[in-house]
Order: sequence, then C-alpha cells, then structure tokens
Amino acid sequence: MTPRISRRARALAAVAGGAALTVGLAAVPASAAAPAVSCTSAKAALATKLKTDITAAVANRRGTIAVGLYDRSTKTTCTLRSTTHYDSASTVKVTVLATLLWDAKKHNRYLTATEQTLAKAMITKSDNDATSKLWKQLGLTKIKGFLSAAGMTQTTPGADNYWGLTQIDVRDEQKLLALVTAKNSVLSDNARAYILKLMGQVISSQRWGTPYGAPSGVSVHVKNGWLQRATHGWRVHSLGTFTGGGHDYQMTVLTQDNSTMSYGIDTIQAVAKVIHRDLKAS
Repeated sequence: MTPRISRRARALAAVAGGAALTVGLAAVPASAAAPAVSCTSAKAALATKLKTDITAAVANRRGTIAVGLYDRSTKTTCTLRSTTHYDSASTVKVTVLATLLWDAKKHNRYLTATEQTLAKAMITKSDNDATSKLWKQLGLTKIKGFLSAAGMTQTTPGADNYWGLTQIDVRDEQKLLALVTAKNSVLSDNARAYILKLMGQVISSQRWGTPYGAPSGVSVHVKNGWLQRATHGWRVHSLGTFTGGGHDYQMTVLTQDNSTMSYGIDTIQAVAKVIHRDLKAS
C-alpha cells in the first residue's frame, strides 16, 4: 500500500511544482448537495460495491469532488461530476507532453535532447519553467489540434500562457488516460510508452493521490496538480493508471474548495483507497 504522505513531503511538493499561478487565500464554502455516483460493470456486484463505497468516501468531505474510473478488465465505469470544469493546475502537463509527441509524430521526427530534458522535468518533478517553455514552443494552435484529435472537446487551454488555468473535466481526462494506455491512432505506441515511463518516475514526494492503496505488484503511473486561488480555495487533482492483478484501470479525481492542499490530498486518497480495494477483491 502506498504510504500516507507526510506533512513535510506535502510542503516539499507544494514548493517543487504545482501550477504556475498562486493567488490569495483559500475560500472554504460548504459543498452543495452532491450528485449521485454512477457505476456500471460487467460484474453487477462490483458496480454496486463501488457506488456505495465511493459515495461513502466523499460523503463527509467539504469541497467539490469529481471522480472518473474505468477498468478495461471488468468493463467497469464510475463517474461523479464528470462534466464539471476545474482549473487544471499541473495535471495539464500530461496533455502538454501528449501534444508534443503527437506533433512530433506528424512531422516524422524524434524529440530533441532539449525537449526530452524539459519533458522529464515537467512530468517527474512537475517543473513549471519546463512546462512554460514547452507550452510556448507548441502554441495554442497545436495544443488545440491535439485536443481535437483526442476528442477532448470540453478542455479549454489557459489563455496568455497561464497553462495552469486550462479548463478540464473528468470526462476529457479519462479520454486522455485511455489514449495513453491503449493502442490508438492519435498517439504512437512509442509515445504512449514514453508518457507512461515518465509518469512512473514521478518523485516520491509527488506520488500521493490516486496511487494511495494500490495493491502491491500493480504498476502505478501518476500525475498530480495543486493550485490555490482566491476563489474556490485549493484545487487538488490526481490522475493515475494502474495495471496488474488482473486489472487495467485509470482513475481521475478532481477537487476544489479545499481549505488546504493536505485536505484535498486526503479526499482524493479516501476515494482511491476504496477503488483499489474493491477492484482487488472483484
């Protein structure tokens, strides 16, 4: 099981890299009545169990929480607020890397040594300067081109180079993770392997969130994001893909209106824990 991250590690993570914009103090409104969790599966009992457990995991959490789960092995899908939009924070870095590789494929070229260095820093350390350089290099036209090719029609890139304010939702992030984890015509096999390789090398202080509770022997790939603004407090997000133990699944948890970064992490990990547990037992 992934250990619960320490306060010191969270502090280091906050310094090491989140999104590029941090403004004001967290606002902490109580969450409105939450919409229902929806689950379907080839195993009816699994869908029922996941719906019950995810609902319980978010029931007493303040803030706005969105969840997406898809397990190819059992054809299981769970969603909560799948079309609610959030500031992306650093989760957009997976999209930036995917765009870079998609564009390189179009021009029949490999990444340069500089691009590889920037990509590694962007994903494994959540380096903001590296992200800004790649974002500017690509430009909005190429980024929008990738989003269109990927079918991520509800994602809007941040304006004026504020990549951390890109608008995302669970549905599109799950589409992105699906492209990264299965053969498709948008990303080459080599591109997918490269993205997963870097997501598998994220530094230990940033491996919180969706990996929490993953069974031993399961391969974990993660990218997180965190951002504090004057309205809606802390946005804390986690994208993860998991293979092993007879399962092949991807998970997105997006949150905002968190009083602190740590509170958002705990919310995500409460959801991840029950998902990993229920899939392992299925």
